[in-house]
Amino acid sequence: MVKKKSGNSHAKKSSEKSEKRPTTVISKNPWVLVTIILLALTIFLLVANYGGKSSGEKVGEAFVDFINSKGGAQIEYVNFSDFSPDLYKVFVSSNGAEIPVYITKDGKYFVQIVSEIKTTESSDKKDQGDSAKEGVVKSDRPSVQLFIWSYCPYGVTAQKPLSEVAALLGDYADFEGVLYYAGHGEHEVEQNKIQECIQKIAPESYWEYAGKFVDQIYPKCGQSRDKQCDLTESVALMNSLGIDSAAVMSCVDSEGDSLADKSYKLAQELGVRGSPTLIINGKVVNAARNAQAYKEAVCE
Repeated sequence: MVKKKSGNSHAKKSSEKSEKRPTTVISKNPWVLVTIILLALTIFLLVANYGGKSSGEKVGEAFVDFINSKGGAQIEYVNFSDFSPDLYKVFVSSNGAEIPVYITKDGKYFVQIVSEIKTTESSDKKDQGDSAKEGVVKSDRPSVQLFIWSYCPYGVTAQKPLSEVAALLGDYADFEGVLYYAGHGEHEVEQNKIQECIQKIAPESYWEYAGKFVDQIYPKCGQSRDKQCDLTESVALMNSLGIDSAAVMSCVDSEGDSLADKSYKLAQELGVRGSPTLIINGKVVNAARNAQAYKEAVCE
């Protein structure tokens, strides 16, 4: 912050001496004048661009405006902190819960989860199976849950390979898709409810639907962000798989909100913060997003 000089020296002259001193210094060193001009310009730009708010606040509020403009769940800005030289850690509020988001300081990009990369001799020697099973309680019939947003570009990269594992190991483990949040628009709100209701109405067909959703519906309706596209394509896919689409859509209308709320609360209880998150027997499991890694994680 630049402190104001006393005596309002910019408004009127205080003495001949005080007027001549800067003239003499500037005449001897023109860089002083350049520095003063640049400093004044910097202060002007800061005030003009941020209106008295810090850049972190502006970036956080711009992110909230962007998400809310897409429809779906609405969020509110809470606060921010410096996470690194390149990132702000911005907290937003949704349904009373605070969620951290990491945004580049130029305001161009954001991610939900930031993980520090550490390379050590011991970790290099661990295979995926060892790291995946740490802290997970073994059981005769594992509970496998995939927490995702239906139109999350990262979530679908996990949903497709897990659908293949569910088809292979469905007799030996319980697989569930938990559609816990919607941040991309009304089409995602609806698809979350559709997938939750399919698991209630026709659970035996859910993972086949999920795999084909990734291949057929996501590329088409994810680009257009059109709710009608999602509805039309989803009904057509359900019918092709022998799923009672009328019963599913009735469930969406009558129970969709409560099912979505239940999934959101479960995610909060388990500390889920990103899509996708794989949980086996109540514990988060880190595994590569491919069928082989998921199969090994479940079997172990």
